[in-house]
Amino acid sequence: MSNSSTPAIEQAKQDIINVGKSIFDRGLTCGSSANISVKTDDGCVVTPTNSCIGFLNPDTLSVIDQHGKLISGDKPSKEFILHDAFYQQRPDTNAVIHLHSSYATAVSCFDGIDAHDAVTPYTPYLIMRLGEICLIPYFPPGDTKLADAIAEKASNYAGILMANHGPIVAGENLWSTMYAIEELEESCKMMVLLKQHETRTLSEEQRQTLKDRFKKKR
Repeated sequence: MSNSSTPAIEQAKQDIINVGKSIFDRGLTCGSSANISVKTDDGCVVTPTNSCIGFLNPDTLSVIDQHGKLISGDKPSKEFILHDAFYQQRPDTNAVIHLHSSYATAVSCFDGIDAHDAVTPYTPYLIMRLGEICLIPYFPPGDTKLADAIAEKASNYAGILMANHGPIVAGENLWSTMYAIEELEESCKMMVLLKQHETRTLSEEQRQTLKDRFKKKR
């Protein structure tokens, strides 16, 4: 263990490795297209740039202090600024996951969906995990304007679709964040599969009951 490490940092690293492998092994992302971060008392642990989350090394995971300085490991993902937008605007955030999962990314490419309610809740579970999902405009990956767009929405939305890019989700811990982004992917899968069918969705009253019970902001 290096001088810059602590038990909390080592635990965050192990959790990121375990969650990353689980997500990758189940085909929810591919290549080096995903990034994960966990907040610690003194900063964050982040997956490094150009890394595959299925094959992470604890020695190369990026450790960043509270001022954004790299303390150890490889250079962090260029998309950490998107994660930091959640950390700055949503105080209860302790983990962020961004994927290029197939169905959520597909929905992010749909034209004409409601930017304030982008994913149709056919079942209770998306509302239970995340509440409504918003869609923000397209900006290039790692662009500061993309981080600004997330910051503008983060206080009201724990789950965001980035147009023509994919989902990003914030949570109180890494495991709940993984479950939430998985639920978002499943909800988007249903949205794609049911696109040409007559469907029933949850009513506003049913949504509100779930949000009140599970204390979601939206």
